[in-house]
Amino acid sequence: MELDKMIDASKMEALKKNIDGAKRFAVLVHRNPDGDAIGSSLALMQYLAAMGKEAKVIVPNDFPDFLKWMPAADEIIIYESQKQAAVDYLHSVDVVFCLDFNALSRISELGTVVAGLAVPRLLVDHHLQPEEGFDVQISEPAACSTAELVFHIIYELGGLQALSKNIAECIYVGIMTDTGNFAYASNRKDIYIIVAMLLEAGVDKDITYRKVFYNATLNKMKLTGFVMYEKLRVFSACNAALMTLTYKDLRRFNAAKGDTEGLVNVPLQIKGIRFSCLLREEVPGKVNVSLRSVDDFPCNEVAAEFFCGGGHKNASGGEVYGTLDYAVERFKAAIAKYKSKLTE
Repeated sequence: MELDKMIDASKMEALKKNIDGAKRFAVLVHRNPDGDAIGSSLALMQYLAAMGKEAKVIVPNDFPDFLKWMPAADEIIIYESQKQAAVDYLHSVDVVFCLDFNALSRISELGTVVAGLAVPRLLVDHHLQPEEGFDVQISEPAACSTAELVFHIIYELGGLQALSKNIAECIYVGIMTDTGNFAYASNRKDIYIIVAMLLEAGVDKDITYRKVFYNATLNKMKLTGFVMYEKLRVFSACNAALMTLTYKDLRRFNAAKGDTEGLVNVPLQIKGIRFSCLLREEVPGKVNVSLRSVDDFPCNEVAAEFFCGGGHKNASGGEVYGTLDYAVERFKAAIAKYKSKLTE
């Protein structure tokens, strides 16, 4: 099976030069890391180790429990709770990989530390409009996930002999989660060629799916039921749906990291709904925004215009500094402006 070339040859050459000339690497991902961030970074870390390099993954803050079974996840350094260890390691590296984010602001306080390092920064990402300042910039919005790009890097470096079951599992989790289990952004044939190679490397896709999606706590299930019954609002005239969670709601159900993961996708199962929004007041005065859409509706444009965010056409996010009521008003203003696109 052959894959189409996705990464420019000159960029691959620059990437290879940086890898060959270095011994110690840091692999960084965005704040509130998801399956793609954790999967792609762990895969790259283990690939570098197979090449005789030293590498560690550093994340700005903790990641969901349903990802902590993943190979080598227990080696991840969490900056928020292990600041000194993270800073000390960063000051010892030869190269920093930046995975699944396109601006240092996406790694919060950790970005200031990275900006002060006099080492190459290598970007591997699939989001639109990366900022300047990366020494090598592999930015491919056509990729379904950063995990797919990591596979292409391994493939194009001729490293398939190093594709262990553990590396393959991490890549599969990244692809699976960032496509909603192949429900969106997954029509390219190369994705399935990659999946076939991952299966050949030992991935059991059924078990992997259960580990990620059938791993909920009782509190999460109760929270999901509460949201669906009490907090879901449908705006039929605009083919849109909204769910809100107050700080008090989250405390009531002892919501842990990742317990709201996937909730924003559920209203898209309702006939006619093309746009779904989840507003979460995780701390008073700040509302996290998750947006999902189907077909050609550009929720990334909504994220940028109304929620200081961005992302992909069908999966985006942002935030609002203010009350939850204010965030709701922003949502209403958004669907009013985009009504023609939502109903066309």
